[in-house]
Amino acid sequence: MNILIVEDEANQRKLLKNILTKEGYRVEEAGSGEEGVELFFRKNFDLVLLDRRLPDKTGIEVLRDIKKINPIIPIIIITAFANVDNAVEAMKQGAFHYLTKPIDPDELTLIIKKAFDNLNLKRENIELRESLKEKFQYDKIIYNSGVMEDMMSLIFRASKSDANALVTGESGTGKELIAGAIHNLSNRNEKLFVTAHIASLAETLVESELFGHEKGAFTGADKRRIGKFEFASGGTIFLDEIGELPKSIQVKLLRVIEEKKIIRIGSNEEIPIDLRLICATNRDIEEEVEKGNFREDLYYRLNVIRIQVPPLRNRKEDIPLLVSHFIKTQAKKEKKEIKGITDEALKKLLKYDFPGNVRELENIIKRAIVFSRSDYLTDADIPVSVDKKIKYGGKLKDTVDSIEKTMITEALKKHDWNQSKAAKELGISERTIRYKIEKYKIKNQ
Repeated sequence: MNILIVEDEANQRKLLKNILTKEGYRVEEAGSGEEGVELFFRKNFDLVLLDRRLPDKTGIEVLRDIKKINPIIPIIIITAFANVDNAVEAMKQGAFHYLTKPIDPDELTLIIKKAFDNLNLKRENIELRESLKEKFQYDKIIYNSGVMEDMMSLIFRASKSDANALVTGESGTGKELIAGAIHNLSNRNEKLFVTAHIASLAETLVESELFGHEKGAFTGADKRRIGKFEFASGGTIFLDEIGELPKSIQVKLLRVIEEKKIIRIGSNEEIPIDLRLICATNRDIEEEVEKGNFREDLYYRLNVIRIQVPPLRNRKEDIPLLVSHFIKTQAKKEKKEIKGITDEALKKLLKYDFPGNVRELENIIKRAIVFSRSDYLTDADIPVSVDKKIKYGGKLKDTVDSIEKTMITEALKKHDWNQSKAAKELGISERTIRYKIEKYKIKNQ
């Protein structure tokens, strides 16, 4: 790593250089602000130590000039005069940290390490964004929050491996989108990304869908069928709602992972396959293991890389960006000239906790655009239910369960207890809603 010291006192420069070279850093020096900016422009540096008082420029002026050249570079301001206002001003202008003389070597090296960790994260995310623009429908991954930055960094690192990945998170958070991003950033991106939604399949059809079958293997099997595992070979297969996988098939999936082979129903021939396995679930998979509903040995083989997708209520700073995106895309589909959303309507959305997450927000905006009569979405265009802010308290799991039970009950009542229609409105499968009805002991009253 290359560090630039911009400091007019020669003894201070020497002291700092000795500390940093002992830590293995490559160091160059500048005795004035102008010299520092010129040197930074010509050479490649990873961090700048910058004195606040220089003979020709202030440290803040030099900071601004350097940030114009490279806005992500970490800059640590050093000063002999501790002043809260100066420190705040430096941080506002983009300084990574503010240190006072005399410099503590241990504190300096610790802060530099943190600065490089932060820089690496920023560089990773820039590389990730560029890769996504080229290889993926990047406009669907909308974020500005720190929690999403961290998750996207994990996705980027996960894509460089072939290890199995388990994507967890609430319904509507975009788990399939995340799985697709991992595939498209991987070295398998020229091959297929195949999805299988376990909960949407009748239990009797799951094995045929995944493993395929031979002609005559069972009643109705009038021709050979290639299963999704075989079809995805060379690429990535995404098994959504893996918690719904029947136990009889869990054993066979375990064998696929261990032996890299499949056998079609009605055949004895072993077919070698080469694929990346990514699974997702909105269930508490550890709880399912404890209950005996999901094999522990299979869980450990799937949970090599764990990616937890945050719920929308934990990334509310992303809501304005998402709203803007959904307005743009949905207005185009509806052929309506919607320019944006009023402050009152946006505040209303920001107060809501979105138990249905991004999918629910998208549906709210879709509905609002359909019924809007003006150029901007107003408070009146947002459904009344959005105004009901959920009150939280107690354990997170209990709160989430309570929200889920209420939503399912209301959807069932709305559709006269027609499970198929209620499931469709909620964006879940009929099997999932049946499981939830049993789990929460919901009764037709």
